[in-house]
Order: sequence, then structure tokens, then C-alpha cells
Amino acid sequence: MTYEHLDTDLVNELLGNGRASLRSLAEELDVSVTTVSNHLSDLEDDDVIQGYTPIVDYDALGYDVTAIMQLKAEGSALPEITETLRDHRQMISVYEVTGDYDVIAIGKFKDTDDMNDQIKTLITDPDINQSNTSIVLNTVAENEQFELESGDDT
Repeated sequence: MTYEHLDTDLVNELLGNGRASLRSLAEELDVSVTTVSNHLSDLEDDDVIQGYTPIVDYDALGYDVTAIMQLKAEGSALPEITETLRDHRQMISVYEVTGDYDVIAIGKFKDTDDMNDQIKTLITDPDINQSNTSIVLNTVAENEQFELESGDDT
């Protein structure tokens, strides 16, 4: 195998199995274990690969409600609001966005009462000018990753 697209191929292999051993990756990519190890270290050092994390099924753990919050914030308070949301243990994603709202946050909750209590606490911040909360009815896709194209080497 040529090393031309090795980093992309390595990332794609890890997307398929994040627990693959160096040996199995080397066999699949037709390179040495040392080559895989060196490229993997480089990808980690360059923050292309930022960690190895299990994908948790929150529904199976009793977090049956997913809420999507859209918030309008007082301009100068945006960093403080996003940091508060980021630090909240049940918020799984927080984004600063363009458009009608400034922040979109996604949270997982045990039930609607749990969600209601926690969201009311979060949005009582006087720097939040407006909020809109949607409850997810059906999760079609979540935690999806996509394979890189061979020309996208890092």
C-alpha cells in the first residue's frame, strides 16, 4: 500500500472500529504496526483524533427525553451562557449559531418533569432574551460519523 492516503484510511478504519488493535489496523491497511503507530500518534498530536469515547445509548439508561433549546442571548453574555450550558452535565451539545437564535443546545433528560425543572433553571438567566424548546419525538440518526474521502488526507 502507498502511504499517500494512509491517514485517511486509518481514520476510516477507526470510525468502523475505534477499539481496533494496532496489529489489526496494520493488517487491514497492509503496512507495519510501527507505521500505524507513528501515523496514529501524529493524528493524535495534530488533534485530528481527539480521543476514544464509547457511544452511549441514553435511552437504555433511562434518559428518554431529548430537548433542543434555541436561545437568544444578550450579545456580551454569549460566552458566559454557552459556558454555563457546556458545564451542565446533561447538555450533550452546545453550538453558537447564526440566524434567529444565538445558541442551540441539546440535552438528555430522564422525563419531561426533569427536563422542565432543569430548563427553567437554565433559562432564568436575565441575559437570555428569548428561548424556544423542542422535544425530539423520534431519533432518526444520532452520533453519526462519516468516512473521509481518499483525497482528504490530513
